[in-house]
Amino acid sequence: MNLFGVMSVSSSGLTVQRQRAEVSAANMANAETTRTENGTPYQRKHVILAQGDGSPFASAFHNAGNSAAASQAGVSVSEVVESSAPPVMRYDPSHPDADANGYVAYPDINPISEMVDLMGASRAYSLNASALQAEKGMLTASLEILK
Repeated sequence: MNLFGVMSVSSSGLTVQRQRAEVSAANMANAETTRTENGTPYQRKHVILAQGDGSPFASAFHNAGNSAAASQAGVSVSEVVESSAPPVMRYDPSHPDADANGYVAYPDINPISEMVDLMGASRAYSLNASALQAEKGMLTASLEILK
């Protein structure tokens, strides 16, 4: 991996963590959405990660010492998938989306879990930004030596 490859890894990390934060924020914002365009409750979304080249994420760790794996370093968002968890049924007969028995289907979203995911994404984003700044400092120092 060349000197700029490290910047590429941190940059890909920034992009992925921003996407994770956006998905967590959307999940929290829609925690009470009982009807979407297709008439069903909002479904929680998950971000699936992959190596920068799109191969399964786990192989990046298993091949850490492999030079071929090093050339494929980085991470990307493979896809954003909807949860298959069934909705949570709450009794509220006055709600416009209540069924015949008075129950309303709400998304199966735990705001506390979403906040933890959001904090994790925020922290990982900050760490990637710090790594990028450190790399920039090293490059600047290297250029000073060459003068």
